[in-house]
Amino acid sequence: MEIRAALLRMRRSGLLPVAFGGLVAGAGTRQFRISELSGADTDSLRGLAVRTGNGLGGKSLALGRPYAVTDYGSSRAISHEYDAAVAGEGLRSVLAVPIVVQRQVRGVLYGALRQPYALGDRPLAAALDAARDLEQALAIRDEARRLLASCQGPVAADPRAWEEVREAHTELRALAVRIPDVRLRQELLTACARLASAAVPPSPARTSAVQLTPRELDVLAAVASGATNAAAAARLRLRPETVKSYLRSAMRKLGAHTRLEAVSTARRTGLLP
Repeated sequence: MEIRAALLRMRRSGLLPVAFGGLVAGAGTRQFRISELSGADTDSLRGLAVRTGNGLGGKSLALGRPYAVTDYGSSRAISHEYDAAVAGEGLRSVLAVPIVVQRQVRGVLYGALRQPYALGDRPLAAALDAARDLEQALAIRDEARRLLASCQGPVAADPRAWEEVREAHTELRALAVRIPDVRLRQELLTACARLASAAVPPSPARTSAVQLTPRELDVLAAVASGATNAAAAARLRLRPETVKSYLRSAMRKLGAHTRLEAVSTARRTGLLP
């Protein structure tokens, strides 16, 4: 999903007609498989297991840096374990860019041409931009999973730990609105909803008919963290007047007369953590 979006972005630049890549299976893994192809004519690269240090991608995986070759098959800068697969797709010029999250290389994106041309700064910049977007998406997903795991049991009984979860929930909702990938954004908002209800035991009070829009929840989460309207606007990239409008709407739906009452009701019904 995220890799496919990154590959499409690389190809839309018009500079890298073939793009492919994959992620390592887990921490400490010394290889990754090429799981996604875009613009390919064959399946010769699909499922290829690339070990650290081997070939162009393995070199990028091992050293955490981008590398490019003008003619893959004859390059002396890399080893040649994967020549047959690369030749099967008819690729000549290839670049590889590592995907780095929290200082760990999580995978590699490739861009390629079927002609032996030197890949200059523009194709490299297109690949790096796609990698940065993918890194942000993976970092956000990691954080969401970490928070969901932290909500199992002890955190609910620890007020200090739960305050950290509330702060992170607010930050994650603010980040979600900046993610262009609709599927990933919805996945993150779904995780936020699970966080919001995790600390409240099942009860009749949680069965609420109130339905807040995503933006109303974003604003209410910011307000719950102590943000002023101006601060919430800056965080959510909205105008202060727009924040005020969303907040009024949320308060009306919750039957609240003050900001504090709105936050309290939203928490009691599981709309906010």
